[in-house]
Amino acid sequence: MRILTAATTAALSFAATSLHAAPAQYSLDPDHTLVAFTVDHIGYARVLGVFAEVSGSFMYDMETQELSDVAVTIGAASVDTFHDARDGHVNAADFLDTGSFPQITFTASEGAPAGETTGTVTGDLSMLGQSHPVTLDVTLNKAADYPFGHKKFTLGLSITAEIMRSQWGMMYAVENGLVGDAVSIMIETEAIQME
Repeated sequence: MRILTAATTAALSFAATSLHAAPAQYSLDPDHTLVAFTVDHIGYARVLGVFAEVSGSFMYDMETQELSDVAVTIGAASVDTFHDARDGHVNAADFLDTGSFPQITFTASEGAPAGETTGTVTGDLSMLGQSHPVTLDVTLNKAADYPFGHKKFTLGLSITAEIMRSQWGMMYAVENGLVGDAVSIMIETEAIQME
């Protein structure tokens, strides 16, 4: 009986591993995805902003750590810095010019594992009509079946990056130092495996 139980447990474990071993498509859960950024304000403090509209997907193989087909879209006008007047300015031509460029996108074709739960993804960030390469530092926090709700296999990810906004032609207040050029990006997301 003990041998049978051990064999059954091993078989179930192998089946669970095999289920997530092949490349699978993942979709960012909009209810559990946040893209935030901070930027220096005259050297006194950093201003925090978030984007409320984010969608995206990618292909990932849990066994080989191979990543492909990364595509993320952000609604530029969904930016929120928790100050109405500042939000209006950020939406204007000095910064995101959301009337002319309503979307910010990030696409990548592969990633580079650095450890069992860490790696980098280099792709093209497009905004203000320009595309430039950006490298994201990615940490896999958890990979498991969700405990409630959709109950699908889910990856929990923390992602960071830094860009120089002037590279995309966003030059407002860079030279006089009123607004920092470097923008720190933080992404927290839960990516659900699609069937």
